[in-house]
Amino acid sequence: MPITSVSSSALQGIQRGFQGMRRSALEIANHGQGSPQFPTKDLVRAMVELHQHKQSTVSSLAAFKTADEMVGALLDLKV
Repeated sequence: MPITSVSSSALQGIQRGFQGMRRSALEIANHGQGSPQFPTKDLVRAMVELHQHKQSTVSSLAAFKTADEMVGALLDLKV
């Protein structure tokens, strides 16, 4: 797999993670508009999904950083 493909996949993963975090955060922020309520299954699910999206984004970021370091190492070898 070419390094550019790894970087591209990692960037897509980061973007998907941010989109998921935005959706979950909006769902959490909009929960209970009007009268305060105790957390429900939907709120708990949104919080768990927010954490999952965060972990996914962190993993994609690590993959992108590794690909970037590999490109740097290859350039060092070429020069």
